[in-house]
Amino acid sequence: MDYQQRRERLVAGLPELGVDAMLVTRLPNVRYLTGYTGSNGQLLVSATGSVFLTDSRYEEQARREVADLRREIYYPEFFSRLEEMVGEIGARRLGFEGAGVSYRTYEKLAALGPVELVPVAEVVERLRWIKDAEELSLIERAQELTDHAYDHATAKLAEGMTEKEVALELEHAMRQSGADGIAFDSIVAFGENAAEPHHRPKERPLATGDVVKLDFGCSVDGYHSDMTRTVAFGEPNPKLREIHEVVFRAQRAGVDALRPGVTGRAADEAARQVIADAGYGDRFGHSLGHGVGLEVHEGPGLRRESTDVVPEGAVVTVEPGVYLPGIGGVRIEDMVVVEAGGARPLPRSPRELVVL
Repeated sequence: MDYQQRRERLVAGLPELGVDAMLVTRLPNVRYLTGYTGSNGQLLVSATGSVFLTDSRYEEQARREVADLRREIYYPEFFSRLEEMVGEIGARRLGFEGAGVSYRTYEKLAALGPVELVPVAEVVERLRWIKDAEELSLIERAQELTDHAYDHATAKLAEGMTEKEVALELEHAMRQSGADGIAFDSIVAFGENAAEPHHRPKERPLATGDVVKLDFGCSVDGYHSDMTRTVAFGEPNPKLREIHEVVFRAQRAGVDALRPGVTGRAADEAARQVIADAGYGDRFGHSLGHGVGLEVHEGPGLRRESTDVVPEGAVVTVEPGVYLPGIGGVRIEDMVVVEAGGARPLPRSPRELVVL
């Protein structure tokens, strides 16, 4: 990946931010700009050059992963070394990631020499919205492993299996087929538990007539997948069959609404209207979707209040749902790539109701 080009794009935007340099501390952003995968690292970016900082535990890893940058290894104190670097480049106004700095860290940054701190919001994150070919390849690979896990787990479903056991089947299948790890704690919900949008798997056993909601994903080289399918184990309650059809149509409407230049609000409205017209508007309480990449939840956001303009090359989820307390619920979720002609769904797993 061309990390230097990514840093140059960030540097080009510094004058508009009104800063001489920027301190990047959020690890997904540090990784995006350098390729560094460790758990402690910071990047100081300026027009005169960038400097990567980490502690002595990661000296060899940084040498290997951040070979194209000046590296500063500190022990034990980060802030004194940072002060030296800021003074060296002569920065008078230093941008910092407002969402990535604790108040305690802010106090220590404020004690740095004669430099004015300027909070900035989602600067690197917005660069990350548009995925390049290598990023798309990794996301598509993660989705392939997710589809494989869906096939594996649904083939294993049997009466008496617990939600926890199915979650383990999903996670084992993804890891065994090459995933680095799970993207998030898998959601497996049977029957009435499917009415909880983010249900945590429990010992609830599977019974004939249950719907089975599966929301899961994996990571490959730092990039994630996220997919939800709702299937039926035996013939479901007619009301659940009805809402599955409503959600299916809403999901398709959301996908059809996506194209470069559309707002997140417009895409959300397209799907939400289908559900409202069917009489279930009050049972769809969450947003339609979100971006996926180095983080499972990133921009652009697809929600009622979103003014995010979706660019070509973004990868977003489209995941409407309807949830009926005491009965169950349905969610269908695809990651899609926003292209010039619209949106291209990545999963191959069926969205229609599957009765097992």
